[in-house]
Amino acid sequence: MKGCPRTIDLASAPKSALIAAIDPAGGTESSFEELDELGLLLSNLDVPVAGKVVQKRRAPDPSTFIGRGKALEIRDFAAALGANLLAVDDALTPTQRSNLEKMTGLEVWDRAFTIMRIFEKRAITAEAKLQVELARLKYEIPSLKGLGRQMSRLGGGIGTRGPGETEFERHRRKLERRVKYIEKHLQSVRKMRSLHRYRRSRDGIRLVSLVGYTNSGKSTLLRSLAKDESIRAEDRLFSTLDTLTKRVSCPARGRSFLMSDTVGFIKKLPPELVAAFRATLEEASSADLLLVVTDASSPAPMENFEVVLGTLRDIGADEIPRFVVLNKIDKVSDEIVFISSGLSSRGEDVICVSALTKEGLPALLDKICEKFEETR
Repeated sequence: MKGCPRTIDLASAPKSALIAAIDPAGGTESSFEELDELGLLLSNLDVPVAGKVVQKRRAPDPSTFIGRGKALEIRDFAAALGANLLAVDDALTPTQRSNLEKMTGLEVWDRAFTIMRIFEKRAITAEAKLQVELARLKYEIPSLKGLGRQMSRLGGGIGTRGPGETEFERHRRKLERRVKYIEKHLQSVRKMRSLHRYRRSRDGIRLVSLVGYTNSGKSTLLRSLAKDESIRAEDRLFSTLDTLTKRVSCPARGRSFLMSDTVGFIKKLPPELVAAFRATLEEASSADLLLVVTDASSPAPMENFEVVLGTLRDIGADEIPRFVVLNKIDKVSDEIVFISSGLSSRGEDVICVSALTKEGLPALLDKICEKFEETR
């Protein structure tokens, strides 16, 4: 429809992309390496990366984020490489995104949009789809408001509202009605889960929640501990969007407890997604014990751990008792001692395991049950 904002169809995904960021340190080698995660996000959408651009700036340009000169350089660079998408490793305002598209001639995604597209692709259940849709709507509505004002200025006369304003306002109201509907539905989900938590607490059933950076091996760990091969565990980002809870037994101590898997965290997780997945994340914030699953084979395990702690603070779960589960020790050797010592020096209680080979899992189970016996 004429005047409506353009939407992106993943069926016609870009053939290649340039990824860009600003760096106050001056475009060092480490700043280029930090773009690798954005490249990994794009690869999960089957979008290959043609090149990287890092702009030295003390702060983002309010108009174009990376600056007019760098935007024109990117236009020429993209033409030489045959790229037709610019992915920026940060959040863009509607104005910045619009200006970049005009100046570069490229389709522009920011980090938040890229992550939301992956969530959209991964969502399977009705609840997950609604949560992703809610995040997407809240992300898009500000853009509609800006475009509506712009369109009203194009042909407005004295005492008129402008030829484009009515259509945009109608579309905005439609989206806001949809937001209210989804929020009402998810509120019902939250109430139901709250009731389940009350009943569980009343019956003395303990809950352990798995939290951690995306693709740290949480689902594999749950599958191994619950001895349930039906649990899907895949080597990809955000394979779990719904909370999955299973009973785990500890035969050596004659006890059992519930363990839940939750959506993975990531650096610069869009606030729209955190808000939309509140019902899911509350399972972690109401747990009796957290297992912070950390991928020992990751290039930056300590940095990822900090991201997880920051997200736990955001959802009010940072004061819950926790163990740090250093996972995938089958993939590393000497690094384990260094990483484990670094975490222990910060007062963290660390257990080293391999969810895949099951090494260290009996000790982990025993430690969990011991913790619960202490707090009976």
